Amino acid sequence: MSRKIIALDAMGGDHGPSVTVPAARKALKEISDISLVLVGDEQQLKAEIERTGLQQENRLSIHHASEVVGMDESPVHALKKKKDSSMRVAIDLVKSQQVQACVSAGNTGALMATGKFVLKTIPGISRPAICTMLPSMTGQTHMLDLGANLECTAENLREFAIMGSVLAQSVEGVESPLVGLLNIGSEAMKGSETIKQANQLISDCGLNYYGFVEGDDIYKGTVNVIVTDGFAGNVSLKTGEGLAALVNYVLKREFKKSLITRLAALIALPVLKAVRKILDPRRYNGASLLGLNGIVVKSHGGADTSSFFNAIKIANIEIENNVPQRISRVLENYFASKEESVR
Repeated sequence: MSRKIIALDAMGGDHGPSVTVPAARKALKEISDISLVLVGDEQQLKAEIERTGLQQENRLSIHHASEVVGMDESPVHALKKKKDSSMRVAIDLVKSQQVQACVSAGNTGALMATGKFVLKTIPGISRPAICTMLPSMTGQTHMLDLGANLECTAENLREFAIMGSVLAQSVEGVESPLVGLLNIGSEAMKGSETIKQANQLISDCGLNYYGFVEGDDIYKGTVNVIVTDGFAGNVSLKTGEGLAALVNYVLKREFKKSLITRLAALIALPVLKAVRKILDPRRYNGASLLGLNGIVVKSHGGADTSSFFNAIKIANIEIENNVPQRISRVLENYFASKEESVR
């Protein structure tokens, strides 16, 4: 098997090299067929490599970049003024095919804007979307868009459905992922005109389409893929993260109330550990920027080593499954069938 090469925006995020370099060490140890390119300030990266005991071997290299995109920097400023940022250089490496994917914990808006400008979109995709996995009763649910597109047309939502289906098929090996469209009810008459039009478009594009789903279906695992606009998707994501934090907080508080509850906590410890593991957001870190002509994975800005490592794993899986190429083929077949039906 040929070795896969992934560029890491080593300076991005809240913690920069103190997280990205240890995560690179973990990835090189656990994934035998990848090479990593650390993009960022060479002097800082070498110091962090030495501190963590990571050896510069043939599977690890540094690509110097003199600038960093701030977490609160405007996407336009980052795109126009930070052409030698670690983020931009990492994406440029994808464009030049020196690497097969880029992982960054940097500014989401800047990452999406730079990715779209440098890599362009797959033919047939008008807007890229952010997609990630969320825990559910049946395993996990892929959801998109999570914030890249606050307002969407029916055609955008159809594109998201196709991309999400391909990603679920690639990442989880689901032969025919079940796709749902997020709405305020399951009845046909509910929802905006855009949602109603999207429902018709998605039902006609050959996917395994379930129809409308509601907010509680996200965590029930009713479908494999949930499609929505970036506003509703981001609100849903942050609500889920907040609820997980609340559950952990309440459990800790209640089990500490008395000697009896502390003893009960000891007895329930295996269950509590399992719950904490399922709800741990670090396990689901790594959002795909779908629709670009290249693989770009967004890590949470505050990611720790384990979280950033999970984002690297997502990029590795997408390389193995040629996700952009698979999306392109599905779209080609879809548009070819539409032309055939018109004749």
